[in-house]
Amino acid sequence: MADVASGWGGLDLGALSPEQQAQLMEFKINTRIANEKYLRSHKEVELLLSGFLREVMLRRPENIHEFAAEHFTDPELPMKIQKKLAEKANQIN
Repeated sequence: MADVASGWGGLDLGALSPEQQAQLMEFKINTRIANEKYLRSHKEVELLLSGFLREVMLRRPENIHEFAAEHFTDPELPMKIQKKLAEKANQIN
């Protein structure tokens, strides 16, 4: 049975024509390529996420939402990210 509340339902393979399926597949591929290019050109995103996940694994907070809010609103976070970017740049050079 479909879970209407979450938007996840069973697949209706006949809902799209072959042309629409091809267009959807092309859209998905182009979106993945665009996302990959964006992430490769914005190293700070990787640092933000990996830093957050590292802290979550180390601290294992009871309230992950509160922990995330505190982590991402830390006034020192931009400076920490800039420092990590500089360290990575120095490792490459």
